[in-house]
Amino acid sequence: MNFKLTSKYKPTGDQPNAIKELTEGILRGDKAQVLLGVTGSGKTFTVANVIANINRPTLILSHNKTLAAQLYEEMKGFFPENAVEYYVSYYDYYQPEAYLPHTDTYIEKDLAINEEIDKLRLSAVSALLSGRQDVVVVSSVSCIYGMGGPTAMSESVITLHRGQTLNRNMFLRKLVDALYVRNDIDLQRGNFRVKGDTVDIFMAYSDNVLRVTFWDDEIDSIEEIDAVTYHRLASFEDYQIFPANLFVTTKEQQMIAIRQIQDDLVKQVDFFNEMGDPVKAQRIKERVEYDMEMIKELGHCSGIENYSRYFDGRQPGQRPYCLLDFFPDDYLMVIDESHVSVPQLNAMYGGDRARKTNLVEYGFRLPAAFDNRPLRFEEFQSMVHQVIYVSATPADFELAESEGVVVEQLIRPTGLLDPDIEVRPSENQIDDLMDEILTRIRRDERVLTTTLTKRMAEELTEYLLNNGVKANYIHSDVATLDRVKIMNDFRAGVFDVLVGVNLLREGLDLPEVSLVAIIDADKEGFLRSHRSLTQTAGRAARNVNGKVIMYADTITESMQRTIDETVRRRTIQMHYNEEHHITPMQIVKEVKSGLARHATPASDTISKGYGDAYIEPDSSRMVADPVMKQMSEKELSEAIAESTRLMNEAAKRLDFLQAAQYRDEVIRLTELKEAKKEA
Repeated sequence: MNFKLTSKYKPTGDQPNAIKELTEGILRGDKAQVLLGVTGSGKTFTVANVIANINRPTLILSHNKTLAAQLYEEMKGFFPENAVEYYVSYYDYYQPEAYLPHTDTYIEKDLAINEEIDKLRLSAVSALLSGRQDVVVVSSVSCIYGMGGPTAMSESVITLHRGQTLNRNMFLRKLVDALYVRNDIDLQRGNFRVKGDTVDIFMAYSDNVLRVTFWDDEIDSIEEIDAVTYHRLASFEDYQIFPANLFVTTKEQQMIAIRQIQDDLVKQVDFFNEMGDPVKAQRIKERVEYDMEMIKELGHCSGIENYSRYFDGRQPGQRPYCLLDFFPDDYLMVIDESHVSVPQLNAMYGGDRARKTNLVEYGFRLPAAFDNRPLRFEEFQSMVHQVIYVSATPADFELAESEGVVVEQLIRPTGLLDPDIEVRPSENQIDDLMDEILTRIRRDERVLTTTLTKRMAEELTEYLLNNGVKANYIHSDVATLDRVKIMNDFRAGVFDVLVGVNLLREGLDLPEVSLVAIIDADKEGFLRSHRSLTQTAGRAARNVNGKVIMYADTITESMQRTIDETVRRRTIQMHYNEEHHITPMQIVKEVKSGLARHATPASDTISKGYGDAYIEPDSSRMVADPVMKQMSEKELSEAIAESTRLMNEAAKRLDFLQAAQYRDEVIRLTELKEAKKEA
């Protein structure tokens, strides 16, 4: 099936040219291309048109779950008749196994798996295994982490057709080999049940149940039924059942793996004994022997991923299988916000290796644990067929990969221009900023101010509050639960000025912001580099009155590059608007309610940056700390259960910001409950 793009919009501005150039580049075999698209120019729509033109399976890679969910929803809207899938980490909470030698602290792995995301991951792999061409997978960097191999998973696919002769018990064994679990009492996702000649399979990647009815040893009917009402939804002549887990292996390979684990255990014990360290030798011996017993009896153990090399049949050092292995050779990769995503891909291997080095050196894991890892960056590059890097500020790596050929998309469908940039001296900068803020307040517009340090952000917020300006700050010390609340209140006008250290939140959409003020713009460094300044300035590009003021005594190279690039873009945009008689239109975007919190006590308003009038009490079930402290253990347990339920519901809706808020609340409540127990 071909891709069918559905949209009420048509490409406008320089979108048609960008679509044409990118499509031609892919068809002529260009390895890498860069789409330089400014904020609000419709880059996602351009990419969707390119995908529809080339008609190939596509992987869209984003650097975090929230933006990935945004892209997933947009792509589903563009391709409602095609397979648009979502593949991100399925952990609501994940504490990796670690050992800290300097304090002799072993941290056991702890996690909570989100079943809804697990279903979506399985759905993505199933769509790729089916051989469809019309597949778009939106993924985070999870796509470079280990999973079962495509060969093993393909061999576990069960193909059925009506009238097929198949022994029922043989069919049940195939289901078990595909990691489905028999449960005749409570049919859950990944289970199957048997009632006479009828077998119901609740597929791990679907919300519906497959009912296979036998007549003796012949398949009489194949039907999809509703998981709640059991009403028939559809009938099929042919059907494929895909595995219930991304880590599939055979019984024979499992026995081979156990023997190999035993051999490597002996070598590691001998190694520690030769070093004269019997404690580590005994530790690794006890841990691995326990794991082997668990695998023999149950088929799995805690931390089984550390033995993945044995089950996959890989050699030491050989890269693990990952999602990229399931794509055909001619697939297209799109890396969104590439200036952030590419460094993140590059860093994954090093972080994983550093953590596992201590585990192996101190006898907690066999050296094979190193082979359960994300791809090295060079391995990732070798698996990329053709790639489009999408960014408003592409880094040197992307420009080098594309050999300097950049497809620009500078025109916004709304006609909005890049903000005007003005440099002002740092002397009396706060007084000058105060005048600018008061002007924006009279126009019911918002102001973003960036500082270099957290302390400076807090002190500036306190100064503004003391002078009657409704202000707040946001930085890394502000809890996740509060950040979204702050952003929503800011947009809604609960306060007028937001002070931050690093507001380079790619995807941060604040149409109400008409002024971005950059304090100490001439202090060269990461926060004042060319790309950081350009990204920060872009936060004012959603407002028809957008303006940027850089407070500095000298104009640094980074400032000059940002100013020159912004002027260049602005000139092109103005010329286009004049030529096509376009009047810039202000973007109007709904303010989401988010998760509200109770008011912060007045005594804390200055120190925390919250004004008493700015965070209003509401009927939210999420409680503030003073209320929590009065709750009994039973009430805390009930609150934890309710917050966990709400977290799962938010994750099911792919609202990961809200899910993260509830997760933080669960952690906070759990800590308080433990403290009460100890008391």
